[in-house]
Amino acid sequence: MATIQRLPLLRHLRSEPTYHVLRYRRGELRGDGAGLAFWFRPISTAVAEVPIDDRELPFLFRVRSADFQELIVQGVITFRVADPAALARRVDFTLDLDTGRWAQAPLEQVAGLLSQLAQQFVVDELVKLDVRTILHGGVAPIRDRIDRGLRGEPALTELGIELVAVRVADLAPSAEVEKALRQPTREAIQQRADEATFQRRALAVEKERAIAENELANRIELARREEELVAQSAVNDRRRAESRAEEFAVVEAAKLRSERERAEIQASLPPDVLRALALQELAGALGSVDHLTVTPDLLQPLLAKAA
Repeated sequence: MATIQRLPLLRHLRSEPTYHVLRYRRGELRGDGAGLAFWFRPISTAVAEVPIDDRELPFLFRVRSADFQELIVQGVITFRVADPAALARRVDFTLDLDTGRWAQAPLEQVAGLLSQLAQQFVVDELVKLDVRTILHGGVAPIRDRIDRGLRGEPALTELGIELVAVRVADLAPSAEVEKALRQPTREAIQQRADEATFQRRALAVEKERAIAENELANRIELARREEELVAQSAVNDRRRAESRAEEFAVVEAAKLRSERERAEIQASLPPDVLRALALQELAGALGSVDHLTVTPDLLQPLLAKAA
């Protein structure tokens, strides 16, 4: 805003570069420009100050869709004054020469006009669509509709206002509608989660079954091998027993032959030889003999044979 220095008969005004100043004297425009500074007599001077920097206008609209559902559209309109003189002729930007502030609220008038135009464009766009189509399209169609509408609006051109940009930050239904719209999606997500859980459980059961079958097959295989081992051990034991029996039979047969041959030899020997052999074996069995007693019964046959 302008800064005014007060003197008894004169006053000095100094404006910022972002403001366009229009100086009138006795109803005629005597000078205009951005960031002016000048002396003037308040009794015959009027001054208008129009901002020429970019201005942002936030907006929040409540509109209804074709299926009578309430929606909230929120965003920002950025604009600037391209023709300050034209705007000053249509909107009162006159300064109070005592305070340096606007006598009225001109920016509120401009903001009200822009908001009403933007809201009308949004209403015209959304009233033809149901809420699902609107939400599916997102903010881009609404932003484009506001931008296209404001740029083509003759009233703004006549006022010397130029649109810089339009941003739509949010498009949301009411809380009840949003909850109702989210419910099918949540149920679908939950259903997919349940299906995934079921699949994981089924896979786990299948794996456990495969493990159990594998363990059972291993046990069967081990039992079969153990049975084969037992059978083979029995065969081996039987073979070893048969071998030992054959060896025993051979040994016993040899012993029998030896005994039979010995018996046959002994049967062919005279009694004296047999007696001598018996004594020899007896002597071998007794070991060393310290005392030997010879009875007549033992010597009598020998003496008879000698005689």
